[in-house]
Amino acid sequence: MKKKGELVSYRPDIKVIDCTVRDGGLVNNFYFTDKFVKDLYFANLKAGIDYMEFGYKASKEQFDVSKYGKWKFCNDDDIRAIVGDNDTDLKISVMADVGRTDFRNDIDDKANSPIDMIRVATYINTIPSALEIVEYCNKKGYETTVNIMAVSKSNDMDLDDALELIGRSCVDEIYIVDSYGSLYPEQMRRLAEKYLDCAEKYGKKIGVHAHNNQQLAFANTIETLTMGVSYLDSTVCSLGRGAGNCPTELLLGFLKNPKYDITPILGFIENHIVKLKEEGLIWGYDIPYLLTGRLNQHPRDAIQFTAEHRTDYQEFYHYLYDRDI
Repeated sequence: MKKKGELVSYRPDIKVIDCTVRDGGLVNNFYFTDKFVKDLYFANLKAGIDYMEFGYKASKEQFDVSKYGKWKFCNDDDIRAIVGDNDTDLKISVMADVGRTDFRNDIDDKANSPIDMIRVATYINTIPSALEIVEYCNKKGYETTVNIMAVSKSNDMDLDDALELIGRSCVDEIYIVDSYGSLYPEQMRRLAEKYLDCAEKYGKKIGVHAHNNQQLAFANTIETLTMGVSYLDSTVCSLGRGAGNCPTELLLGFLKNPKYDITPILGFIENHIVKLKEEGLIWGYDIPYLLTGRLNQHPRDAIQFTAEHRTDYQEFYHYLYDRDI
């Protein structure tokens, strides 16, 4: 497949999606202050970010509301308290996990909601359920995406079948998700070709959500960008589950569209991210996440390893390696 642009070219179709609150919420159970979220909203607005993802539409029947911050559930009124009428070019998104959202009760008509886009996260074996949510949200007036998680664990035949099924649906965008941070740029390029073939056939857009276990989230993001992927996820200072994600400040510094401005993001880092680190919140590249990424495993063991302040890296590596045998 011919590249859509070189690294120095300008692509007007590019959209940047800030996932700081949603992915970062997995680090602190979504206990962000309103000031943190509001300041991030205005920083994104000034920086030219296209979408801001506030969190999840999680089921209050499945998750104890008292154990999570409000952005685990993203009530419309809580979002409105931050953005008002959001009479701006910055769109608002939330994520709905298949099997973990009461979408029929918790997702209102778009006409009554500050939310613009519903992103549906799914594994390959739950895609029919994901498309049920997509169809429901589409009829309610929302832009929708399907984010196929753990794609590094999928075989080509299953992925081809999944993309064909999704392509025929009413979804707007389809996401490549390197959930375990295990993929390399060459692998991401091949995945991008496969997804973009589907996009061309069915008139969809393709997005990418990368994790930084091997310090490749930024590299993988811009590699897929050059192939034609246009929806790019990022988080400020890579704040996100485990090793985190593609850093917003790196991505904005790279993109050639003059509407993007890194300066407001740097100000937000000064005022909020530094404080989070001083308070002891831990995320980002580290040896345990490198090891789970290298072995294409979920980072849950690395998260536990880090929480216990362990440094027996060799023993941990052997444990992970032996488990795969």
